[in-house]
Amino acid sequence: MLTLFISATLETLYMVFASGLVALLLGLPCAVLLYMTQRGHFAQHNIFNHLFGIFINAVRSIPFIIFMIALIPLTRLIVGTPIGTTATIVPLSLAAAAFLARVHESALNEVPRGLIEAATAMGASKWQIIWRVLLKEAMPGLVRGITITLIVLIGYSAMAGVIGGGGLGALAYQYGYQRFDTSVMVITVIELIVMVQLIQWLGDFWVVKKLSHGK
Repeated sequence: MLTLFISATLETLYMVFASGLVALLLGLPCAVLLYMTQRGHFAQHNIFNHLFGIFINAVRSIPFIIFMIALIPLTRLIVGTPIGTTATIVPLSLAAAAFLARVHESALNEVPRGLIEAATAMGASKWQIIWRVLLKEAMPGLVRGITITLIVLIGYSAMAGVIGGGGLGALAYQYGYQRFDTSVMVITVIELIVMVQLIQWLGDFWVVKKLSHGK
């Protein structure tokens, strides 16, 4: 059982952090687009913002298990199989990207408009405003968003394990639930709680404090 727990833990970590990275690469640009195209911002486009926002909300509203099943054709196209740890990264990444886009949009909206206006008055380009003002000032909130997303992905990965995704979810289902082994269930739950607490601690007390100008 020790070998199984180690293997399942590594699979869960692989799913969570790989999909978290992909979600960041997809979700952050989506958040910037949502922010830039809002009413009154420097790339205002009400129709695009409205339609893109509906799309992001639609993806977020689908329960993950249903979303994972619906993406089986896409997963098979990208990975070659809809089952397994690597295959699970596809729906995990897309679901987390939509979630992260909204969280990061909220973080960007917290940046004082005066800073944007001052940078614009000094002749900064749109890309300079995004990279040197917007993302820099919103960094603590962005890191909090990544932290929350990784925690959400831990729960998603556990659900994915029930339908062939591997990881701690699969271990709990196959050896704890189907074989009526309560100890496996308890250890799995404790391990997931520890993962969540560690990620929360790293995000809130280490990275965020360093990025909050020493506050």
